[in-house]
Amino acid sequence: MANVIFPGQTSFYKGKVRNVFTINNSWLVMLASNRISAFDVILPRPIPFKGQVLNQVAAYMLNATKDICPNWLVDTPAPNVAIGKRCEPFKIEMVVRGNLTGHAWRTYNSGSRLLCGVTMPDGMKENDFFPTPIITPSTKAAEGHDEDIAAEEIISHGLATKEEWDQLCNYTLQLFERGKEIAKKRGLILVDTKYEFGKLDNEIMLMDEIHTPDSSRYFYADGFDERQAKGERQKQLSKEFVREWLIANNFMGKEGQTVPDMSDEWVSTISQRYIELYEHVIGEKFIPQDLSEEETNDRIVKSLEKLGAI
Repeated sequence: MANVIFPGQTSFYKGKVRNVFTINNSWLVMLASNRISAFDVILPRPIPFKGQVLNQVAAYMLNATKDICPNWLVDTPAPNVAIGKRCEPFKIEMVVRGNLTGHAWRTYNSGSRLLCGVTMPDGMKENDFFPTPIITPSTKAAEGHDEDIAAEEIISHGLATKEEWDQLCNYTLQLFERGKEIAKKRGLILVDTKYEFGKLDNEIMLMDEIHTPDSSRYFYADGFDERQAKGERQKQLSKEFVREWLIANNFMGKEGQTVPDMSDEWVSTISQRYIELYEHVIGEKFIPQDLSEEETNDRIVKSLEKLGAI
C-alpha cells in the first residue's frame, strides 16, 4: 500500500509498523501494518491481524482518555486505519513505568540505580512496583535506536521548554493512571507504556497509539503477589515475549547479529497473543476483518471527503 497516492497527499512515511500519509499538510492517514519490530528492527515476517489489533486498541484507549488530554484521532474508517490531525511532534517518547521490568530491570540488575536521571530505590526485585510511577523518557529516533535521556537534557537541548515538560509529565501520569484503572477492571496490571505528544495551534496533543501491546506491557493481576513472593515469572500480555525469544536466540538488534528464523507456528502464536490482549483489554471478542486494499483505500478517501480534508 506504500505505492498508493491519495488525493491531496503531500508526503509519505514508512515507519517500523505504520505507513503514514500526510494529506494537504494538515491531516494524517495512519495505516497499521502487520509488521512487527523489536529492538528497533523490523522482523522478517508479518503477524496476521496485528495491525487491526493495534489500531482498534489505540482508538478505544484514545477515546477513553480524551477528557484528560486532547488527541489527534478523528476517524477510524477501516480496521487498521486511523485518520486525524497532523501535529508538530516533540522528538521524545514519554516512557512511564509502574514496575521494575524490561529495560529498567536490565539496567537495575547491572548494578545501576540511575535511569534517565531518575534514581531507583535499592532492595527491589524484578517486577516489583515502584513506590510511585517513574518517567524515563527517550529520544524519538527517525532511524536506529531510541536513546535514554534525562529531563534536564530535554530542556537544555531545546526538545521541550520547562513549561512544556511539566505539562507532558502531568499528562503522562494522568494517562497512565487512567490506563491502570481500565486494566484493573479487566484483571490486568498496566506495567509500563509510552506516550508521544505534539503541538497543534500551540496546544499539546496526544499522538500515535496508546496502551497497545506494542507500546505497553500488561501483567495478569490474578496471582501477581503470589508469583512475586515465590520469585516466579509474571504472566504477561505484551510484546516482551517476542523480545525474550529474540534474546534467547542471541539477537538484541546489535551489529553483526542475525534475526532468527520465524516458523509458521511461532508467527501464529504471536498473532494469538495479540488477539488475546485485545480481548482482555477491550473486554470484547475480536472479530478479524481482512479488507482488500481497494476497499481500504475507498474507505479512506470517503472519510477524507467527509472530514473536508480533500
